[in-house]
Amino acid sequence: MKIAVLKESREGEKRVALTPTIVKQLVAKGYQVMVEAGAGEASAFQDKDYTEAGATIETSAQQLVTGADVLAKINQFSDEEISRLSQDKICMSLMYHLNNPEYVQKLAAKGVSAFSMDAIPRISRAQSMDVLSSQGNLAGYKAVILGAEHMTKIFPLMMTAAGTITPSKVLIFGVGVAGLQAIATAKRLGAVVEATDVRPETKEQAESLGAKFITVKDDGVKTEGGYAKEVTAEYLAKQKEAVNKSLFQADLIITTAQVMGKKAPILITEDQVKQMKYGAVIVDMAVEQGGNCEVSEAGKVVVKHGVKIVGTTNLPSTLATNASELYAKNLQNLLIHLSDKDGFKWDMEEEITKGTLIVHQGNTLK
Repeated sequence: MKIAVLKESREGEKRVALTPTIVKQLVAKGYQVMVEAGAGEASAFQDKDYTEAGATIETSAQQLVTGADVLAKINQFSDEEISRLSQDKICMSLMYHLNNPEYVQKLAAKGVSAFSMDAIPRISRAQSMDVLSSQGNLAGYKAVILGAEHMTKIFPLMMTAAGTITPSKVLIFGVGVAGLQAIATAKRLGAVVEATDVRPETKEQAESLGAKFITVKDDGVKTEGGYAKEVTAEYLAKQKEAVNKSLFQADLIITTAQVMGKKAPILITEDQVKQMKYGAVIVDMAVEQGGNCEVSEAGKVVVKHGVKIVGTTNLPSTLATNASELYAKNLQNLLIHLSDKDGFKWDMEEEITKGTLIVHQGNTLK
């Protein structure tokens, strides 16, 4: 089976779907790997690294697609890339199919099969394939570093001859993978950390990392697969009231809350921003899904009412080497689960296959 690694076409994307280390392991198992020239450059992987690992380098994108069985990417396939596809090709990338039905239809119209890497089910045997977790881990770390860059204060307590500097206060909305890593990173840097989440079961996890958990008692939350599926307006109102005291005192706020297949919930309104500390910083990690802060703007750093709101998108790409390494391992594990060197198994009732396969031979399944 021939696997092709396409160079990412999304503006600003630095990651690559497979790294030389993973290519070497796949080649050892009998897979053939082709890599588009320059695909790994932005992640610090050179073409010669891939050839030494056993891959072939292809300069023509059309020939790369034509000669492959499986096409691997990080992001969605562009319209130009879709135009090159032919029947029976297998596409693997982050597709966010619940938010992009038109994109799914474009793939189906080409007669391909497509696996969405963001649809890995949250079950124990699929943890090694979970792209959202691996990338979220890095994003949570980078959000704290990004916040530190934009703050005018340091994180830790510091005692000096000139006086004592009190530690910064950090508030984190959402205690998923990204939020937990943000808690751990902020604590390591010496901040006083508080966290809140609509899922009460995350309280123990947050506290185990040293954060104070802000609890909202209510049954207005429905979860599915480890994510918040639905949150009532009444619950959000109670959460807002509970966190306001901490929000208005915080130096750095990181928001991570997302709902699968829907726009991100607004957790910080403009009216709340007006009441925050002058000079505070918000890093909105959900900005690509509409944002958790009412006044955040995707791809921009804006100042509203004396508060700096950081809307940097695609945080994992800013740590491209590590992010590519983790994504490549996730992809390898999924590939080996779904196939062998001779082709795919197409076990349509198997849980991981059912979860990730969104188009099969031109037919939409989701």
